[in-house]
Amino acid sequence: MSVGNDATREVTDVLAPSADGERYELHSPTALPNAGGFLWNRRMMIQATCRGYATAQFMQPEPAKYAHAPNLEARTFMQPEQPYYAHHPGRLFYLKDEDSGAVYSVPYEPVRATPQAFRFSVGKRDIAWCVRYAEIEVEVRLQLPVEDTVELWQCQVRNLDGRARRIALYAYFPVGYMSWMHQSGEYRADLGGIVCRSVTPYQKVEDYFRNRDFKDCTFLLHEQAPDAWDARQSAFEGEGGLHAPSAVLQSRLGGNDARYETPTAALQYCLTLQPQQEHTLRFLFGPARDDAEIAALRQRYLSAAGFAEAAAAYGDYLAEAAGCLHIATPDPCLDNLVNHWLPRQVFYHGDVNRLTTDPQTRNFLQDHMGMSFLRPQTARTALLHALSQQEASGAMPDGILLIEGAELKYINQVPHTDHCVWLPVFLSAYLDETGDAALLDEVVVGTDGHGASVAERLDAAMRWLLGARDARGLSYIAQGDWCDPMNMVGYRGRGVSGWLSVATAYALQLWATLCERHGRHAQAVACRAGAAEVNAAVNRELWDGDWYARGITDDGVRFGIKDDAEGRIYLNPQSWALLAGTADADRRARLLQAVDAQLDTPYGPTMLAPPYTAMREDVGRLTQKHPGSAENGSVYNHAAAFYLHALYAIGDADRAWRVLRAMIPGPDMADYLQRGQLPVFVPNYYRGAWRELPRTAGRSSQLFNTGTAAWLYRCLIEGLFGLKGEGEALCVRPQLPSHWKQATVQRRFRGAVFEVRMQRDADCVAQQVSVDGQVLDVARIEGIERGRRYRVEVMLPGG
Repeated sequence: MSVGNDATREVTDVLAPSADGERYELHSPTALPNAGGFLWNRRMMIQATCRGYATAQFMQPEPAKYAHAPNLEARTFMQPEQPYYAHHPGRLFYLKDEDSGAVYSVPYEPVRATPQAFRFSVGKRDIAWCVRYAEIEVEVRLQLPVEDTVELWQCQVRNLDGRARRIALYAYFPVGYMSWMHQSGEYRADLGGIVCRSVTPYQKVEDYFRNRDFKDCTFLLHEQAPDAWDARQSAFEGEGGLHAPSAVLQSRLGGNDARYETPTAALQYCLTLQPQQEHTLRFLFGPARDDAEIAALRQRYLSAAGFAEAAAAYGDYLAEAAGCLHIATPDPCLDNLVNHWLPRQVFYHGDVNRLTTDPQTRNFLQDHMGMSFLRPQTARTALLHALSQQEASGAMPDGILLIEGAELKYINQVPHTDHCVWLPVFLSAYLDETGDAALLDEVVVGTDGHGASVAERLDAAMRWLLGARDARGLSYIAQGDWCDPMNMVGYRGRGVSGWLSVATAYALQLWATLCERHGRHAQAVACRAGAAEVNAAVNRELWDGDWYARGITDDGVRFGIKDDAEGRIYLNPQSWALLAGTADADRRARLLQAVDAQLDTPYGPTMLAPPYTAMREDVGRLTQKHPGSAENGSVYNHAAAFYLHALYAIGDADRAWRVLRAMIPGPDMADYLQRGQLPVFVPNYYRGAWRELPRTAGRSSQLFNTGTAAWLYRCLIEGLFGLKGEGEALCVRPQLPSHWKQATVQRRFRGAVFEVRMQRDADCVAQQVSVDGQVLDVARIEGIERGRRYRVEVMLPGG
């Protein structure tokens, strides 16, 4: 298949899932140039693009890299909208026709020759490319093991021509600028590959003892010995540049080492392939501490059997990400995301905590809320661990330390005020899903040695929320709430958050409900009274006539109101006012109309509008971000998911469906091209500023680290399909969009399987639920038996 005008081709011709839904395939390197997939294990992650660039990091114990940029780069976390450039770290192969001298690159960078055929195939367990140039097909596959920090690469070369072909294949894995202290590269025949060494820069003596066990080597190991090699970037590239490296244009690579020069890893294979003959090469790429570790990894993995065993183990690992929901609906794109990709993304967040040692408390709790549906024991353990770091005041820290010696870094060094809110949010979802009421009585010993039950610690957290308010009854914001860069609203100690105020009311109500269910009536009464008090304050101080203000600054200025030229309306206060019941019927109608009119876009509701175009010093660095990016008015999917959850809470099924569907790219080609992302994960944002900057609106951040995943999965289970736990029962209250006539759902819940068929009927006037042929008086399935399979029929009005 030739690569032509992608904008005019059919969706299924350029982009489509495989027949079994297990993979997503892109048939052009130029239609969605930044599209990629990600793999991870318990120690590392890698995001690879369709064109061959890659961003990888591993834990030692903090995040580190082993393939670097060509210049000194600051250590940072995964960034959205990762820029790619010629010397960006990649996993690339050059292909040279020895007879014609033509040079190509696989999968596409850096030569950028037009392939005869191209397939980028993202699977749940591996990522693969299959590219054809001049009747030579090269298939490359990346996989990871479950535990070790190493990439497993397989390259198969096939001659599809009717004549013998002489080719040279070059595995080219750039290493980049490793360190200003020490860097080198050489071929090690005894280890079977190129080994590049460095020393992590440091100044303080104490850092030497921390760094001396770091994995400061980067290696590319081969199974089959090469015909030639090069370990010096400048010698490989020469005067031809990466698109036509001087070393590749010669008959053999030069065998150059690197001595305090930028190293690289290039291996050359000279092959003669008969018609239809293929040749397989395998490589390992990754970091190591020393020769012994490199040799051990080679022994463990670098063979056909080693690759197969690693693939089987990784498959077993990902089996835990199967999810509790399998659907068939009128929207096959939704089905594919829910059945294959979304639970995988939820599992990634909860199992490895975004590969950090100090996840933000809000992220840690929300990510593990998602794990309640996949691996409840992990979620339970996470809550207990988080509560063990609760402060004596009842406050939660800005980050949760996961290992001994970890420190709070980056944003976790900035005081935020929202972390207690997420405790009842987590617990409500966890207890609904598991019925694990015993958790509330678990005693957690804090850092001060004091023991208190989970319930008592929640009481303390709710008291802290009620106490952290000003004379008006509104919640202080300090240097941020859920919105990290809203850092100057209250840094002098007086500013308040409209969102956190309504979120506090909601948290109090959630905890009151749980207390009522578990016989803690006095605590429930106190929480409900506190919630009512907060809601009254919000309606008195923050209602702006058609929506709620975002907050009040240190100087007493309300913002997020109709008088503001920029940042006039924010989504979060409206969403959580719906959840907390802050808004009465009239206010609800007004704020929903305002959201529709001012925040809605084809890609979902934006976080605020209009976006800021210059610094507003009483709001903060949010306003310095580019209009329509990140928190400054993007379609920030985490916030959109809060809104989605709120819409299902008030029963607005059609408006909820529009929000949900906008999170998923497609199904038309124009939408895929605009977003530029494969629908194998939900990104943290799509660009906003739809009215102001339509050219970039909808562009995906490509960042898969996002609290959206857990919330979206919950909204699908409990909202769209309405199969929600409550006490000892499963409630059945689906909220299908009005244009759906039917849907089928398989739901795993408390050890049982529920096969649910939902159908609209023009003669139906009210929902009717039957289980194994018996009509229920109330849409609650009780007395659930583990191991049993239930057949559920749900009749809905309409037709």
